[in-house]
Amino acid sequence: MQVHCRESSVQSSRVSPSPLAHHSLHFGAGAGAGASPICAPAAMISQFFVLSLRGDNIVFRDYRGDVSKSSAEIFFRKVKFWKGEEGEEAPPVFNVDGVNYLHVKHSGLLFVATTRVNPSPALVLELLQRIARVTKDYLGVLNEDSLRKNFVLVYELLDEMIDFGYPQTTSTEGLKSFVFNEPVVVDAARIPSLGPAAMFVQGSKRVPGTAVTKSVVANDPSGKKREEVFVDIIEKISVTFNASGYVLTSEIDGTIQMKSYLTGSPEIKVGLNEDLTVGVRSSAPRDFVPDYSSGNSVGLVVLDDCNFHESVRLDDFETERALTLVPPDGEFPIMNYRMTQEFKPPFKVYPVIEEKGPFKAEVRLKVRADFASNITANMVILRVPMPKTTTRVSFALEEGAVGQTTDFKESTKVVEWCCRKIVGGSDHVLTAKLTLSQERNVNIKKEAGPISMTFTIPMYNASKLQVKYLQIVKKTKSYNPHRWVRYVTQANSYVIRT
Repeated sequence: MQVHCRESSVQSSRVSPSPLAHHSLHFGAGAGAGASPICAPAAMISQFFVLSLRGDNIVFRDYRGDVSKSSAEIFFRKVKFWKGEEGEEAPPVFNVDGVNYLHVKHSGLLFVATTRVNPSPALVLELLQRIARVTKDYLGVLNEDSLRKNFVLVYELLDEMIDFGYPQTTSTEGLKSFVFNEPVVVDAARIPSLGPAAMFVQGSKRVPGTAVTKSVVANDPSGKKREEVFVDIIEKISVTFNASGYVLTSEIDGTIQMKSYLTGSPEIKVGLNEDLTVGVRSSAPRDFVPDYSSGNSVGLVVLDDCNFHESVRLDDFETERALTLVPPDGEFPIMNYRMTQEFKPPFKVYPVIEEKGPFKAEVRLKVRADFASNITANMVILRVPMPKTTTRVSFALEEGAVGQTTDFKESTKVVEWCCRKIVGGSDHVLTAKLTLSQERNVNIKKEAGPISMTFTIPMYNASKLQVKYLQIVKKTKSYNPHRWVRYVTQANSYVIRT
C-alpha cells in the first residue's frame, strides 16, 4: 500500500498525553482527543487574551472582573522590556502587582492567562496550548489574520471551553456539538505560518496544497470532501560536542502526530519499524551503534521509553510493531518517544580561534552537513558569543556564497551567521575578524563560545524511526484515500564547545 511523503513540518504503556492527570475539575485531553479528564481544584483564570508580537490585542475575554482591563498592555510592556540576563526572554510565568501572568507562544502569537489565585502553572500552560490547538483545528490556519476574520467563531469556542474562568472541555470532537459558526477560510500560502511547516516551500510537487491547513468543520466549496490523512514524525535533537568535536551527550525527543480528514471514522493501522525495541533492557548490546555508513534507514531502532495516545490499541504492537486506532477529530499525538542511543548528528562544526595581535583576533567556522545530498536543511543559524572587549567584527564569507547573512550584535557581543539553505554533504566557511578594545591578558578561547545552532531539516529523522505503512480498514475495496507522511528534525539544544 503506497504512502506518499511530503516535505513540510516516555514508559512503554498507554498513558494520557497530559502529565497532569491527577489534579477535580474536568476538561478534555487536548485538541482532537476524547481523552481522559484532567482535574484541578484551583484551575481558575481571570482573563484570557491573544496578542500579536507587535502587542496588538486580537482576542480578549474577561471572566471574573477582578483584574484591570489594562492587563494586556502591562503584560506586553513587561515581556518586551524584560530585565534579565543579556538576551534572556521573559519566563512563561511571572507576577506583577499581585496578578499572575502565564503565557505561551504559538504560531507567532502570544496566548495569555491572568489570575489572582495560585493555580498549578503547568495546568494553565497546558490549557493555553490546548486552546491554541483547538483554535487551529477549527480555523485550519492559526495566525493573526485568521483570528481577526473568525473572531465570532473564536469567541464561541472560548465560551464553550472556559466558563467563569474554569476550564470545561478542550476536545475538538466534543465541541462540535456546541459550535455552529462556519470558519472563514484564510489562504495559508498567502500568510505563512510561523510553525515548522513555514520553513518549507509552498506549492512543492510532493506536498498537497491543503496539507493540514483545513478546518475540521469547514465545508468544501466543491461539495466533495477530499479523503486524506496526514502523519508527522517530528524529532527535536539535543547534542553537546566537546572542543575536539566528540559527542558528549545526545538525545532525541520525538512525536508521531496525526490529523485525519476521513469520513465515517475508519480504523487506521500504523506500522512502524519491525526491529523497533523499547526500553533500555533491550536485546541490543550496550555498545551497539547503528550503521549509518550506507546512507539508508536500515538498522535497529532502540527507544528508551514511549507513551501512546489513549485512543491507540496496542494489541499488535509487541508482535507487529503496529498501532491501531480510530482517529478523533483534529491534530493529536499518536506516540511520544525518547531516545538516548547514539545517533549520527546532522551537522559538524569546526571552530578555529586565533589571536592575531594585541588587539586583534580571528574566528573561523566551518560547518559540514553530514546527511544525504538529496536533503536540504532550512534556516541554519549559528550563534557565537565573543569576548566582552570586542568592539568591531568584519566578516568574510566563502566565494560564491548565496543566501547567507552575518551580524554582530554589539549589545550582547554575539556573532550570528544565518544560512537559508544547506544541502547535504556540503561545507560552508565563515571568517570573522575581531577588533578588541584592550590587550588580551587571558586565552581568547576561554572567552569565546560556546557555539549554539538551530535548524530545521525536512524529510530527515535522526532516530531512523519510520512509518512503514498506513492501513485504513474499510469494507469497500474502491476506497483508497490519500496518505501523507512527513519527517521533520529540529534542533532543541545543539551546542559546540570551543
